[in-house]
Amino acid sequence: MAKITRITTQKRANQRYNIFLSDENQGERYGFSVDESVLINFQLRKGMEISDAMAATIKKSDSMYQSYTLAINYLSLRMRTKKEMLDYLTEKEVDPSHISSVMERLVNEGLLDDRQFAEMFVRSRINTSSKGPAMIKQELMNKGVEAYIAEDALKQFSFALQYDKVQGLAEKKLQQKKKQSFQKQLQNIQALLQQKGYTKDVIQSVFNDLPCARDDHAEWEAIIHHGEKLRKKHTVKRSGFELKQKIKEGLYRKGFSLDLIQQYIETYLEKKE
Repeated sequence: MAKITRITTQKRANQRYNIFLSDENQGERYGFSVDESVLINFQLRKGMEISDAMAATIKKSDSMYQSYTLAINYLSLRMRTKKEMLDYLTEKEVDPSHISSVMERLVNEGLLDDRQFAEMFVRSRINTSSKGPAMIKQELMNKGVEAYIAEDALKQFSFALQYDKVQGLAEKKLQQKKKQSFQKQLQNIQALLQQKGYTKDVIQSVFNDLPCARDDHAEWEAIIHHGEKLRKKHTVKRSGFELKQKIKEGLYRKGFSLDLIQQYIETYLEKKE
């Protein structure tokens, strides 16, 4: 049986205390350190006698508390999923026997809740990003949220909200001056929106209502740009009908209409013959 001779505050952590012990066989020695909450919980005080078994229990309780404090500090930055917390505690080499207890306590205290995390995550993505439902769902699942929980959370991302997002993105892209056909621009925008996680239904709905009409001047400038590039590329090996066909094929693949292609051919090729 040992007796507590001194209790001192640690210099670098004033919430932790050093416990000094003495017994019949040894003089005063450092015994162990504990957090303030453990000190209070076990009512540790000068002159108190503790057995080896009790000392082991106190140390175990303090170790558990440190693991819990580590988790709380991790949560102080933002909410976490169960998987994120498990990965973090494992990475920090927390005693495996403590991890399940800490996780259970956090869940019971409402500090670890995948459903609440998913709801807040989706809300944040809607307000701060251009990502669509499919991409957000994948993000949640990567963080360990189960698919059905992610899907429930995504119900708040209504069709109307998606429509507004897609409409804004599409109009912004169309306003950017690019040397592409109008059709090609639409194809590129559709591909981008699908990559961001929006469905074809909402994309097509927006495209049907787009107020933007094709800019004929920009379209003509674009076909001249691509037509001249194709002409320079193929003139070396081709001429006449074969050259025209090659250019027509190239311009058609780039999304230009047959009427506009013919107009370009008549203006820039046939007059030069």
